[in-house]
Parts: sequence; structure tokens; C-alpha cells
Amino acid sequence: MFKHVHSMFSLAGKVALVAGASRGIGEEIAGIYARAGAKVAICSRRPEGVKDAVERIKLRIPDKSPHLDNQQNVLGITANILLTEDRKQMVEAVMDWAGQIDILVNNAGANPSYAPLSDLTEEAWDKVFAVNLKAPLFLSQLVYHAWMKGHGGSIINIASIGAFLASTGINAYNVSKAGLIHLTRCLAREWGPDGVRVNAIAPGLIKTKFSQAIWDSPAGLAMIERQPIPRFGEVEDINGAALLLASPASSFITGHTLVVDGGQLCFSG
Repeated sequence: MFKHVHSMFSLAGKVALVAGASRGIGEEIAGIYARAGAKVAICSRRPEGVKDAVERIKLRIPDKSPHLDNQQNVLGITANILLTEDRKQMVEAVMDWAGQIDILVNNAGANPSYAPLSDLTEEAWDKVFAVNLKAPLFLSQLVYHAWMKGHGGSIINIASIGAFLASTGINAYNVSKAGLIHLTRCLAREWGPDGVRVNAIAPGLIKTKFSQAIWDSPAGLAMIERQPIPRFGEVEDINGAALLLASPASSFITGHTLVVDGGQLCFSG
């Protein structure tokens, strides 16, 4: 099927949209896709964050890449994925820019309240589910109808190992990510006949600003001491999984959740 190993993981000729990519895991995924040959569009709510991320991604693209023009192959979009009109305009902007969307990464996430369920507010619950579950569905739906229904593609949802765990203080987040994993299976089942693969990545404790309250704490340190790989994850640790699931190398993988956690789930329960 593949003449060269490189072609298994090449994204040359593909267009990727990465939601929630102004920093952290999202920016890292966008960067590896660009280096693998894809045109990449990123979005986030803050214009300055988007602008800075675009420049950082461009700087990491090899100057002699045969597939890429550093100035033309990374697009930044300011959008709030909670807003229906912003989602529509974002997809339209990428289609106008590149004419296709072959890869969608739903990376935007929220956890506005570290509180036990007994004290969680309805507002916080709604925000968590709006960002972590509702937005991925309806952004995926837009991309499906705009391009993937007739041409195939790969959708990757960024979940969490919290989906498999019961914790104290972040269970609303955990429940939303469990829902995202099941949404992944449901979309894979419905859209597979159209050539659309839908998978998820469940990171463990990755050192990002989003997760700082956990890793920068005694509880976080105690957690990783029990892992088979006893360290915090770095955003670069997600690259291999993200590239695999977007590339031809995973052409027979769908409805799957790939856990990237240093072995933390070995000790779940």
C-alpha cells in the first residue's frame, strides 16, 4: 500500500483545522501537522494568542519542505467555539482559504470550577459540557457537511484519562470527557460509510497551563510517582498519536481512544 515509510505519515495535500490551538497541546498538534506537509488553520478566542501561535508554527516548518510555503500554509482564526455563528464562519473561512478540510482536531476544553459535585453550580456544569461536548459535535457536523461527507477525512477529539476515572473536584470535566469518548464512537459508526474516521486521544497529566493546578501540586507529584513512566507528560508526547490518527497509517482505525498517559491508568481504581 505504501512505497515508503514516510508516505504512511505524510499529510501532504491535506488541510487540518485545529480548534483551541493558541498554545499547549493544540498548538503542538498544529505544528506537527504543518511539519508533516498539511496546510493548517488554528482557532482560539484571543486574537493576540492566535497571531503569536501562527508565527511560532511557521518558524518550525522546515525551510526546504517541498510541500509548504511558510507564509501561506498557516491560517489563524479568532473564534469562540461556543457561538454557533463563530463556528460557521470559521469553517467557511477555512473552506474559502483552502477549499477542503481533511482533518479536524477538537482540542478546545474547559474546566471552570474545581469543586465536588455536591457544590458544583449549574452554570459551571453547563459551561463544561458546552465547550467539551456540545461544541465538538456541532463543529464536526459543520466540517462533515462542508467537505468530509463527500471526500472522507479524519476527526480527532482530545479527551482525557479523566474519562475513565472518578476524582474529587474535577468530576464534571471527567463526565464531559467520557461523553466525548462515546460521541467519538457514535460519529465513527454513523460517518464511517462516508470515509470519515473519528478517533480520540486521552492524554494523561500533561504539563500545560490548563492543567497547572494539578501538576503544580503535591497531589500531582504523588500521582506521577506511581506511573510506570514516572514523569509529567509534555505537549510533545501527544505528537505521535495525533499524527498517527490523522495520517494514512491509521486508515483502518476508527472509533478508538488512544490513551497517552505514561501508564497512569495501570493504577486506576
